Amino acid sequence: MTFRSFSLLPATLLAAMLLLSACGDAPGTGATAKAGSTPVSTAVIAAEAKGFTAGQAMSARTVYVFFDAQCPHCTALWMAAKPLKSQARFVWIPVGLLNASSTAQGATLLAAKDPVAAMDEHEASMQAKGGGISAGSDIAAQEEMVEKNTALLTRLGFASIPTIVGTHAQTGALVTQEGSMPTAALAALLGLQVPAGL
Repeated sequence: MTFRSFSLLPATLLAAMLLLSACGDAPGTGATAKAGSTPVSTAVIAAEAKGFTAGQAMSARTVYVFFDAQCPHCTALWMAAKPLKSQARFVWIPVGLLNASSTAQGATLLAAKDPVAAMDEHEASMQAKGGGISAGSDIAAQEEMVEKNTALLTRLGFASIPTIVGTHAQTGALVTQEGSMPTAALAALLGLQVPAGL
């Protein structure tokens, strides 16, 4: 595609292309795009990752989302997943890849009394270019959890965020996706119903 044809793309198509992007790891984090030393499975993530639930807590359908609190693509995925929360349990797993605020903000979200409300506040601030929520105090235990989540993401062989891992609701097949996607595409990936009006 030439620069000229790129500049002629409609704004909505360009926005959709940007939503399909992902944030890569920051220099010096140790995360690489090599194959992981641990096979990807929802059982491993359920056993080792520490996150918080948004959506149907008792749902048989669990979707794991590794995210960095400083990632704009993760903000887009948080918004895209909201219309699907009646169909699945989304477990949001904070990692620290992008900058110094990532781990502290992820730990603050884990420590919150209502992590979903804290995440809504955080993502609203991120959308407004406000940098997100302020890091809490006394979050050392949660920072350690975020560091372990980051190590798990790397062991699974993923190198960018958001990373989605789940099983297809219709086939039961393992599905993974590195990068954000709009609600309809996320529903298709997971075998969920596309909400009316999308």
